[in-house]
Amino acid sequence: MLSKILIIDKRKELPAKYKKNIEDSDTSVIISNNLKDALLNIQELEPDMIIVSDSIEEKLSDFCEKIRSLTFNTRPVIIALSKSADTSDRILVLDSGADDFLSEPVNIEEFKTRIKAHLRRDIELNLDNKTLLPNNKIVEKALKRVLHEGQHHATLLIGLENVENYKSVYSDIASDKLIQTFVAIAKSSLEPNDFFGQLNETNFVIITNVYRAEKLAAFLTFAFDTVAPKFYSEQDAKRGYMLMKSDRLAGMRANFVSVQIGGMLESYEQISSVSGLVERLYSIKKSAKIPSGSNYIIDRKRLTGKNSANSDLIVNNIYIKEPDEALALLLRTTLELQGYDISETLNEENPVQPAILIIDSGDNLEELEFCRKIKCNPNFVNSKIIVTTSVHEKSTVLDSGVDLYLPKPYEITDLIQWIEYFRKSII
Repeated sequence: MLSKILIIDKRKELPAKYKKNIEDSDTSVIISNNLKDALLNIQELEPDMIIVSDSIEEKLSDFCEKIRSLTFNTRPVIIALSKSADTSDRILVLDSGADDFLSEPVNIEEFKTRIKAHLRRDIELNLDNKTLLPNNKIVEKALKRVLHEGQHHATLLIGLENVENYKSVYSDIASDKLIQTFVAIAKSSLEPNDFFGQLNETNFVIITNVYRAEKLAAFLTFAFDTVAPKFYSEQDAKRGYMLMKSDRLAGMRANFVSVQIGGMLESYEQISSVSGLVERLYSIKKSAKIPSGSNYIIDRKRLTGKNSANSDLIVNNIYIKEPDEALALLLRTTLELQGYDISETLNEENPVQPAILIIDSGDNLEELEFCRKIKCNPNFVNSKIIVTTSVHEKSTVLDSGVDLYLPKPYEITDLIQWIEYFRKSII
C-alpha cells in the first residue's frame, strides 16, 4: 500500500516543490491549499502523514491540536513547517501534537530523510509481532482507501481455518510456524504495489489489481495445500485428519488447516463503511468453505458491457473435450490454477456459453463436425474454439471454422498463452 502524505499549505510553489521531491513509487502526495479541503482529505483518505505549514489562516499550534483530536484513532505523523526558528514556537507546536518541527527554508535532503524515517517508524510500530505484517489499524486504513478508489482494486480476505484445533494438537509453536509459512508463501506471490496485512491471528487481507486477483487466490490455495502435509505427523497425514487429544475433545476428528478466500472485484458501490466491507468479505469467504481442503470464491462484476454482442458470454469459463483422461485432468488442474472455471459438459441450447472451447479432434477428425455445428450456433457467436489434434492436417482443421489448430504434443504454456490471447480479444 502506498504511503499517503497530505501537505496543507496556502502557498503554490513550495508545496509543489515538496511534492516533487518526496513523491515516489512508495509514496503518494496530495496538496490542500485551504483548510476546508484539508479537513475533507483527512477524513476521507486518513493520510499516514500530514505536513502543515504556518501559511494557513489558523495558528499553527492550534491547528496541530485540532488535527490530533480529529485523528485520534488513525494517528498520522504530523510535521510542522514554519518560517520561525524560535525555540518557544517549536516547543508550543510540538506540545500541541506535532511530531516534528522544521524551520524554513528547509534542506531538501534532510527534509526527505526525516519524512522517510517517520514513515518507517510509523510502519514498524504497527506490525504484528509474529508475522511482521501491518496490523488491524493499517488494514482498516487500506480498506477505507479501497472504498474511496474502488474501481481500481480487488480485495481478498484470506482465512486459515481449523488453526485452533491444530494448536491444541501440535502446540502454539507449531501453529505459529504454520502461519508464518503461509505468510511467506503469500509474500512470495505479491507484486510491489500489492498490500498484505493482518486483521487478526488467522485472517489476512490482500489488496491487488483486478486482473490478477483470481490467479493469486488460486495460487495461494494450491500452494498451501501442497506444503501443509509437512506440518502433520505421519499418522495424521496418512489418515487424512487430526485426532483431538484433550480430555474434552478426545476421540474427535478435526480437518486439517485450510485456506478459505473470499474476494471482491470492484463491487464496492453499495458499501459505505469499512465494517460493511469486512462483513461482506467474511460472507463471501464463508461460502468458499468446503468439507476439506482450500478453496476460494470471487465476487465480481460482469466483465462485458450492457447490451453488447457478447453480454451472455462467460469470459472466464473454458469447456474441455479431451478423451485422454490424464491429459484432461492435467488441463483442468493447470487452468484452474490460472483462475479459470472449467466445464466438461455443454448445453448447446443455453444462451450463456463458455468463452473458449478446447476440443480434441478425434482419431479420424470426427469431432470437426461438432466444431462446425458449434460455429453455426448463434449462442456461440463470440466463443473461440481451439482444436488439439494428433492428425496433422492443418488445412482440414481450420476449414471447419475453428479459431486455432494446435497439433499434439503441445506445451501447456503455449496453450495458456493462446487462451489468454483469445480471452482478451473477447473482452
